[in-house]
Amino acid sequence: MNAGLVSTIIPVYNRAAMLREAVGSVIAQTYRPIEVIVVDDGSTDNTSAVAGALAAEHAGIVRSVHIPNGGPGRAREVGRALARGDFIEYLDSDDVLLPRKFELQVAALREHPDCGAAYGWTRERRADGSVASEPRKRTGERIETMFPSMLTSRWWDTPTPLYRSTLVDRAGPWLDLRAEEDWEYDCRLASQGVRLAYVPEWVCEIRVGLEDRLSGRGDATLRDRARAHLLMLEHAVTARLSRSSPEMQLFGRDLFHLARQCGAAGFREESRQLLAAAVKIGAARDVRAYNFVARIIGLRGAGTVAEAIDRFRTRE
Repeated sequence: MNAGLVSTIIPVYNRAAMLREAVGSVIAQTYRPIEVIVVDDGSTDNTSAVAGALAAEHAGIVRSVHIPNGGPGRAREVGRALARGDFIEYLDSDDVLLPRKFELQVAALREHPDCGAAYGWTRERRADGSVASEPRKRTGERIETMFPSMLTSRWWDTPTPLYRSTLVDRAGPWLDLRAEEDWEYDCRLASQGVRLAYVPEWVCEIRVGLEDRLSGRGDATLRDRARAHLLMLEHAVTARLSRSSPEMQLFGRDLFHLARQCGAAGFREESRQLLAAAVKIGAARDVRAYNFVARIIGLRGAGTVAEAIDRFRTRE
């Protein structure tokens, strides 16, 4: 572990041009010392060559690793295992950091030793080049702890926070999920009782409206989402969130809707587990009614009927 070092982990899949911008935004940081670990997740274009060239160009700062395609979570975990810093930054290859991000967030964490992560304003850049004037999601709000708010929505983006490596080590490895792996990871961090340091400044920029090709994320399945949601519920239980809290009740609705989708898709076991979890939290009347119907006509039949009803309501 190198004192004061910020380690940035960038998974990349078929994004050669954007990778240069992402790495460049880290090199341009006003803070030192830094290191960058680029994990090429089995790209099929010239991304691997670009990653190698960047490592040669910025020797001593940038390292590149090439692995078979396994998804963004697995790629980030490879980078995490190689990181040597006191602080960890996760950066997607299509996003960029603003120059003072590390300077501001490291200072905030040093000022608040009880905080495990620091975050700031995230700016949204659209495909037409225009930039939103307001902070994205809830990054413009001062939020003291990751839970319970992180359970209802992932209210920041992957590059927004800067984590202490001690927190990341306690949370354990990224999973091989191809969907909602980032939300599950943050809920796992949140279960550690993380306090947050807030930086009321722009710290990073997210591009929206682009084709989502990060590590083949398009292959994500409902099974991945189901697994992620069930794990997130476990994290909330670990954190001792009250089942009657608004956040848990809202998450229970998410579990219910996902159970219906899995049922309609024929994923019986996932649907059963999600529905049982929703009922356990303290299901509303419609959840209990759905559970009763599912016992009679089966989970797939209940899911198919529910989706048909939803489509009918949408057309009204």
